[in-house]
Amino acid sequence: MEESFPRNHLDKPGYIVTFHDDFNDVELDRAKWLPYYLPQWSSRKNSCASYRIQDSELILQIKADQQPWCPEFNGGVKVSNLQTGVFSGPLGSKQGQHNFSGECRVREEQATEQLFIQQYGYFEIRAKGLSNPNNVCALWMIGFEDQPDRSAEICPFELKGWNVAEDRCLIGFGIHPFGDPTIQDEFFEKPFSIDPTQFHLYAVDWTENGVEFYLDNQLIHSSKQSPQYPMQLMLNLYEIPPQESGSTAKPEYPTEFVIDYIRCYQRV
Repeated sequence: MEESFPRNHLDKPGYIVTFHDDFNDVELDRAKWLPYYLPQWSSRKNSCASYRIQDSELILQIKADQQPWCPEFNGGVKVSNLQTGVFSGPLGSKQGQHNFSGECRVREEQATEQLFIQQYGYFEIRAKGLSNPNNVCALWMIGFEDQPDRSAEICPFELKGWNVAEDRCLIGFGIHPFGDPTIQDEFFEKPFSIDPTQFHLYAVDWTENGVEFYLDNQLIHSSKQSPQYPMQLMLNLYEIPPQESGSTAKPEYPTEFVIDYIRCYQRV
């Protein structure tokens, strides 16, 4: 069995820490995280995350009794998510973060919260993915979307459980434009000879000139595109219905996505 990739030191030459959660407390730090997934399209009650913190690790979970977060707009998808901000327009409007289908309408208006948003910097997660063929886990960043075109996504890490094999896996990473007309889609799923069910480091270095993507401290892609507005963090675990994942396997409960730490920096 492959060993986990070791932790990086917190100090990073040339950078200052702007966000750091090592999950050392028994309770989730609510000054940093909202435990809801895009609640404007559903409700805080229906989109509330299932998780626990143990041994200085955050464990996002999908449990057997968990219901789809938003059947109206997202079918049978289940999700446990933490995010660092929320914004929505008025009830019934299309205005809100990550209108993923174009059909979404605000079903529960949200008070604006900006717990952590940042423009440019180095963003790093150390996480242990999963190989369940019904699940997806990811860290991604989205524009706060207080203006509709501030909506692009930078994704340091996405793992679809059905893309994990014995000696390799496909890791997803890249940039999606969504409603940003200045950005072109630049998303990849590339093979790597790692066991993603062990701890690995996934990171991006985002500057005004582009975004560099890293796996275990090694550069894997350089993009010349750069969204020009602050972004918030999105950390989540999904269960995808069989008709979308193509899986014939029964879901495993509880499904767990383990995160050791998340760190964000800005250049000095």
